[in-house]
Amino acid sequence: MTEIRINGKTAETEAATLLELAKELGLPERGVALAIDGRLARRELWAATALREGSEVIIVKAAYGG
Repeated sequence: MTEIRINGKTAETEAATLLELAKELGLPERGVALAIDGRLARRELWAATALREGSEVIIVKAAYGG
């Protein structure tokens, strides 16, 4: 298990990459952006973006409406 922070809250994960974390959290395939350690991660790089102990992940979900 790796301890990370997701949207400011401490969490433990088995995921080794952002893609694995997205799947573990059940995030939708569209309408979601992830940032790690203050940098926006392009979706095509999620599988190659490693999570480390203490990584800070921000999840942003698109909102529709007005």
